[in-house]
Amino acid sequence: MNYFAGLDIGSTAIKVALVDEEGGLAGVHVSDSGSLFHKNAKAALGLLLERHGLVREQVKYLIATGYGRKLFKEADDSISEITANAIGAFEVGKAFGGVRTIINIGGQDSKAIQIDATGSVSNFAMNDKCAAGTGRFLDVAARNLDIDLEELGDYHFNGKGVPLTINSTCTVFAESEIIGLLANGHGKEEIVAGIHYSIAKRTLRLAKRVGIEDRVYFDGGPALNKGLVAAIQDELQRELVVPEHPQTTTAFGAAILARSEFLSGNA
Repeated sequence: MNYFAGLDIGSTAIKVALVDEEGGLAGVHVSDSGSLFHKNAKAALGLLLERHGLVREQVKYLIATGYGRKLFKEADDSISEITANAIGAFEVGKAFGGVRTIINIGGQDSKAIQIDATGSVSNFAMNDKCAAGTGRFLDVAARNLDIDLEELGDYHFNGKGVPLTINSTCTVFAESEIIGLLANGHGKEEIVAGIHYSIAKRTLRLAKRVGIEDRVYFDGGPALNKGLVAAIQDELQRELVVPEHPQTTTAFGAAILARSEFLSGNA
């Protein structure tokens, strides 16, 4: 059987998705980007293929996307992460009754994407000027709070007080603010909740710029953080659609397009 791959080379993580001839998801893999983007991307693809007993020759078309897409010369093509994310979310969203608005929070930026009834991008907005509303902010906060990144969601729900306000719009200043709150005796739980609501408010402003329609699809690594999901839902006043593999939506979109290009004879 032939397979088609999408490779999303992000600033902090490399995501690979594999689809079969029918367009079904055959497998995904996530690993750290590190500093050697090309080497680590190649290794990530190899690990996914090995896990499923496949060889590179069975991947008939591969599309790269993401921050480091131009570095992977072995790709048959490359596309922007906006386009790939839209394709992936549109396809996954069918199981939830369809989605038209996408929120993506990555390692170095956050995006809001509006798609039309066919899954094409009709509008988008991006925050790439400051890391305060991104996964990087969560990494910095977790380190300062001496909490594992995966535990932030639990801390969010364990607070007994009101979430604290994080006013800084810059990660560097927010880091100082967090340290100051700790020094003043505030609980980690309330600080974590405050961090999540700070990101949620920025996310809401971004989403409003493109327009919020129907179900809102939330992906990217931070979508694994249930506390952040709750905060964004609270700010949006609606439930989010969070896929089973939120980190790999964009890679999946690239893989879907790879299959389409190959089968249509454009390869």
